[in-house]
Amino acid sequence: MIDRHCALVMASVAMTWIPVAWAQQAPPPAHTAAPPEEPATASSATAVKRDLFTETAHLKNDLMRYMYLREVMPQLTRDDRLIDQQLLATVEDELGLYDEAMNDFPFDNRVQTPVPLPAATDWVPADAATEIAKLATDRHIVMINEAHHDAHTRELTLALLPKLRAEGFTYFAAEALVNSDTDLMKRGYPIASSGSEYLHEPIYGQIIREAIRLGFKVVAYESDADVLADREAGQAQLIYRQVFKNDPKAKLFVHAGYAHIDKAIGNLGKTIKPMAMQLKQLSGFDPLSIDQTRWRDIGPMPKKDLYNQLIAAFPVERPSVLLSRQNGSVWASDPDRHDVDVILPPSGHQRRPHWLGLDDTRQTRVISSEICQRQLPCVVEARYANESDDAIPADRYVFLTDNSMNSLYLWPGEYKITAHDRDDRKVSERHITVNKPGS
Repeated sequence: MIDRHCALVMASVAMTWIPVAWAQQAPPPAHTAAPPEEPATASSATAVKRDLFTETAHLKNDLMRYMYLREVMPQLTRDDRLIDQQLLATVEDELGLYDEAMNDFPFDNRVQTPVPLPAATDWVPADAATEIAKLATDRHIVMINEAHHDAHTRELTLALLPKLRAEGFTYFAAEALVNSDTDLMKRGYPIASSGSEYLHEPIYGQIIREAIRLGFKVVAYESDADVLADREAGQAQLIYRQVFKNDPKAKLFVHAGYAHIDKAIGNLGKTIKPMAMQLKQLSGFDPLSIDQTRWRDIGPMPKKDLYNQLIAAFPVERPSVLLSRQNGSVWASDPDRHDVDVILPPSGHQRRPHWLGLDDTRQTRVISSEICQRQLPCVVEARYANESDDAIPADRYVFLTDNSMNSLYLWPGEYKITAHDRDDRKVSERHITVNKPGS
């Protein structure tokens, strides 16, 4: 299920920064009719606290969960919305509605550590994957984080996999995986039951698929502890037991969420030791910690916003780091917790965000709502032709209205394109081939 701990931590931070205009505005309008029961307004004295994590747990597919959340959002109190907007945005992210996810949950965790911005006279941008691979040469642990509702924070992990494999890294640990999928490595690709709903998002699925293809031993390390402090300790212990206990000189690449990769106390509370900090103590290796959740596009913000100022000074076009013009060191805005800060470029959009091209490795294929056979809403999914029907798609998109069109982003290969309605009934299927450029 969705990570309730992360949602609660982010909500507590969000309460300290979200602009009043955004926090008090009505929630996004539902795309469908309201549910049968009489909705309660956010200001109603009879408004009841909702637990949408529990309410959506039994729903059988992501589209059904998405529509349910859109329908009930107007019933929520203001404080509940601060948590549940993240849940909605995460489901939108999983369904390929990337711009919508950013608009519905513009979470900004940069304010936790205000810093002076670097000047272009002192720093120069460089490709993040290339520079991080250089820094990883003598390291045994590399950790990178993500914003769970922003798949743009998964692009760099995908680019780093082959580079770190070339540097001798042989283990890859992903927070979204569960240990119950014992056939994952043999199968070669993740399925819907391989992990939490985060894994349903196509880029996350491709990360796991690519790690297996490159020869990494893929490790699941999620703890089932209910208390946040116990969860951090449980994650560190699981990684240690599965990797370093029997392979003390192992080289490990970890993909985690937000503050799990912090090397000092603070972002999770005044006393809670983050997973990275505890893994360092257990293994004896200082992780190379890479933050990419702070300097990213979170949607419309004023020009004085720190990210907008940074992008104006360093107009990067791909995930980038800043190198000192004086000594070549890499910029970190919070060096006690992270060794590297990554700057993600603005999303841009041509129907969907520009970054989905993944540095021009994927091609677009136009789709229209006709594929839904007038069974709207419907989710359109592209799966590799040689994978099962429950494989994580290579890309997916949701049509909510008729007479509309959009694009799928696909690597060269053979694909099965399917459309399913809200009740998971298949309404159409077709096969396509995406050729390599120039072939």
